[in-house]
Formats: sequence, C-alpha cells, structure tokens
Amino acid sequence: MTKPMTKTQLVAAIADAMGADKKTAGAALDAIAEVVAKEVAAGGAVTLPGLGKVVCRERAERMVRNPATNEMVQKPADKQVKFSIAKALKDSVNA
Repeated sequence: MTKPMTKTQLVAAIADAMGADKKTAGAALDAIAEVVAKEVAAGGAVTLPGLGKVVCRERAERMVRNPATNEMVQKPADKQVKFSIAKALKDSVNA
C-alpha cells in the first residue's frame, strides 16, 4: 500500500490538470473545503460529482462502555459527518 497523497501533492496535481499555477489550485481546493464544511455544518449535504456525497447525520443519545473502567455511561446526542462513495468512482476503481 502506498502513502496517501499530501495536500502539496494534490495541489500540484490539480494545478497540472487545470493548466494553472499552484497558488490558484491551492485557493480552489481551500474554497471547496470551506464551502463543503459550511454546508455540512448547517445540516445540508454536498455532492461532489464523480466522488460522492458528504452529509451530516444526527445520532441519538446512547449508552457506551468506557474501555478503561468497563463502566456504561450515557453519551449525549451528537452529529456525525458521513461520506458516501459515488458509483462511478467505485466502478472506475474496480475496473
């Protein structure tokens, strides 16, 4: 297994694919991340064409076990960010 691509490598690859400089590609990547974070934090969902969908889901209050003490404690309701992979990406990986 190879190491994951770093942000610097991703920005360089985006700049090369766009035919733009790294500064423009970095700004575009940061803007996308900011828009997705704002929308998901507000309870919405964002579809990234060809990649998948980012959504925020509510989780109910539940009982969880503290592994250090084996004590069962009540965990309050919270939100969880989920990413669903697009079928097109799955198909391209498995082709």
